[in-house]
Amino acid sequence: MKKIFTLLTIGLFLSVASCSKEDDPLDNPVVINPSTNKQQTGSSSNDLLSDKKFKSMVIEVVYVAGFEPSTTAINNFVNFLTARTYKPNGIRVIKRSIPSPGNSPYTNEEITSLEDVNRTKYNNADEITIWAFFADGKSSKDTDTSVILGTAYRNTSFVIYEQTLQALSDSPFEPNRSLLETTVITHEFGHILGLTNLGTALQSNHEDAEHPKHCIEKTCLMYWSSEIGGGIGNMVSNGSAPQLDAQCIADLRANGGK
Repeated sequence: MKKIFTLLTIGLFLSVASCSKEDDPLDNPVVINPSTNKQQTGSSSNDLLSDKKFKSMVIEVVYVAGFEPSTTAINNFVNFLTARTYKPNGIRVIKRSIPSPGNSPYTNEEITSLEDVNRTKYNNADEITIWAFFADGKSSKDTDTSVILGTAYRNTSFVIYEQTLQALSDSPFEPNRSLLETTVITHEFGHILGLTNLGTALQSNHEDAEHPKHCIEKTCLMYWSSEIGGGIGNMVSNGSAPQLDAQCIADLRANGGK
């Protein structure tokens, strides 16, 4: 069986112009600056966790036609966010499909370019936005012995390689698809929340020295699962998605989360 792992990508991106107009007749125009959503992974962890600046959250789920994530997985993702973040004005999901870009296998650069072309939701006055793309192909970093299921690559952006995920689920001896989707989505978003030691400071020494930015606890959602046995398959073998351990939760709480 192939090893399965999720890849964390950290990048810095240049600012782009604001969408506001100097001659806007509105008394209180909403200024949209896409550059605020093109920062380093983990850098918006406090904004996402707390309600100091942003009171609500929007998740823009975009998928290639035929590769829509399950409703169960998206609901589980919202439940995960509700349990760990303070957003008193709520969390809402906007879903839509796009035609296949025809770029598989996808490089990291192609994934960011797809976001730049297709993303429509950016942070505004008191609402923070998330981009989640579900791809119709695999990562260009896949090898004969390992495959990548997802990547967190900006402060509010992640990709799920849905075609790869579907090929590894819902068959005999393979994980349930919505369970695998839930695990990969929440793991990648854990990195966006600054775990482990990626913008959210450690409250105890639990970062895996051999696999930086991951937790040392084997049962934790943020564990680097590809290094043991069947990889992520082992983590969902009991029929439920892995949860954050007490140390990761303590980190999030110290950074403004629940």
